[in-house]
Amino acid sequence: MPKRILKDIFGYDNFRPGQLEVVEALLSNSNTLAVMPTGSGKSLCFQIPALLKGGVTLVVSPLVALMEDQVAALKLAGVEAETINSSRERSANVVSWRRVIEGQTRLLYLAPERLMTDRMLSALSQLPINLIAIDEAHLLSRWGPSFRPDYEALSRLKDLFPDVPIAALTATADKSTQDDIVDKLFGGVGNVFVSGFDRPNIHLSVAMRSDAKHQLLDVVKAHDGESGIVYCLSRAKTEKMAAFLCENGVKALPYHAGMSSDARTQNQTAFMMETSGVVIVATIAFGMGIDKPDVRFVCHTDMPGSIEAYYQEIGRAGRDGKPAVANMIYGFDDLRMRRLFIDQEDGDPEHKRREHKRLDALISYCESPECRRYALLAYFNEGQGSQTGCGNCDICLNPPEMMAGTEVAQKLLSVIISTGQVFGQAHLIDVLRGADTEKVRSFGHDQIPTYGVGRELDKDSWRSILRQLVAGGYLHLDVTGHGGLSVKDRGQALLNGDRDFNYRRDVIKSSNKKKNMRKPRTATETLTSEQNELLVGLKDKRSELARLRKVPPYMIFSDRSLEDIAQYQPRDELAFADIHGVGAAKLKNFAADFINVVSHYAEK
Repeated sequence: MPKRILKDIFGYDNFRPGQLEVVEALLSNSNTLAVMPTGSGKSLCFQIPALLKGGVTLVVSPLVALMEDQVAALKLAGVEAETINSSRERSANVVSWRRVIEGQTRLLYLAPERLMTDRMLSALSQLPINLIAIDEAHLLSRWGPSFRPDYEALSRLKDLFPDVPIAALTATADKSTQDDIVDKLFGGVGNVFVSGFDRPNIHLSVAMRSDAKHQLLDVVKAHDGESGIVYCLSRAKTEKMAAFLCENGVKALPYHAGMSSDARTQNQTAFMMETSGVVIVATIAFGMGIDKPDVRFVCHTDMPGSIEAYYQEIGRAGRDGKPAVANMIYGFDDLRMRRLFIDQEDGDPEHKRREHKRLDALISYCESPECRRYALLAYFNEGQGSQTGCGNCDICLNPPEMMAGTEVAQKLLSVIISTGQVFGQAHLIDVLRGADTEKVRSFGHDQIPTYGVGRELDKDSWRSILRQLVAGGYLHLDVTGHGGLSVKDRGQALLNGDRDFNYRRDVIKSSNKKKNMRKPRTATETLTSEQNELLVGLKDKRSELARLRKVPPYMIFSDRSLEDIAQYQPRDELAFADIHGVGAAKLKNFAADFINVVSHYAEK
């Protein structure tokens, strides 16, 4: 029965890995947590049980845009769904509610703030609620990095609707977060399905910052004409990077919380509605719930806040399963800024300790001399059995040169101690290299025995070594002061000769050399030139239909569906029904339009 719904409504022949187990658990009325990679089809895991159970399924979602998109996509598939939210006119919300109470709606999407009001809960208690689905469930856990207090109130649902199964879904939850979700939502008892965290289609790359603007431009230009997301730490940097890309011929749009709501909506709509070529440059205010399948790259110009945040943000790339790139550019200043942010947060000491540990894990990932994917999956306790490499990250494709660094590290540690363990990296490197600066002279550091002991290495090499010593726990970075560095016990043991130190030799890649960038293969390479010509016409028709319905083009049909049409060229509805992603409603509403394109192409 679930497989028939999958085909008849959504047009898919088979479930993806992990989906059917979740569907069956919910159909057996078991509380279920599903941890599945972004783009793996989490929504179908509750949408199919909702259709089979009948009655009303409540879907809790954190963002208005996400709710509106999901409802629009379901309606295109012929599923009766509604949302009631603050962005809509009151009259529209009244119409939606009337359809719910009249039994015409299978899925009702609500934000947690609206759902958990006494008035809404009282009204819902009179309806046949048969399933509750909570999307982005990691937001309710204080153990997670993205805790939202309004989500925590959802823990009352198990008592308010004791006989209704609850589905919790997320792509981002380590073991402690999973346990917290199960405890809060299910009272400690429920199924947990973890489908894995690996996104093998995403190429992972981390580069030390040298010329951030041109490093970013290299990434973007390697994906000319494709959609991408660029994450920046501040609003000001977001504006500057967007302007820089525009000056260099890229259609780049900023997005941050300092912009007006209308401006943000306009830029997000342009990104979602246009099939290619738009790059959104954003703070973390952008992204959750972005279901655009053809994002070909995500680039961080600054270090994210944690492994979980990084994983969630890069997960917006390649949701269609085709090759995509995740590139991070970071430097020493990122370490200090991220530590400072954590220390300035409101929160108890235990919370701050956890956040520092999360940051430690991300720093280790950035500085890893081994496979990026292995390091990322190991954090989520996955993939521990093999360290052979993934073949799709910068480390595997261009293994770094490892250098014996005990002696050079001892020189640096000696300079730190002899200058009083209060100075930051720039001054320490000047002392190491024997620079003649006013600051060096004023502190008398040109007279100490360690002055100039590191002339053999350039500034970039010393920055890399220093950063790796901080990442390895040899040095303490004072984030509350001016970035002063002091020697930790581990560093003292290294200085005493009781430990050895090897470091990764970072090579600064020159700008504007596309041979250094990885360009994913395009799926259309599998089509003939004639089929690719037809594909262009099919995409034009898709864009036309999307504009008429005011929805993103991918909601009409995915690229894969159009590629199937271009390859098999169906000439009647029976053949069109076999195309990937064609369910009953889309067969009825769109078959004629696309068959006409195919027929016209064949005649031509």
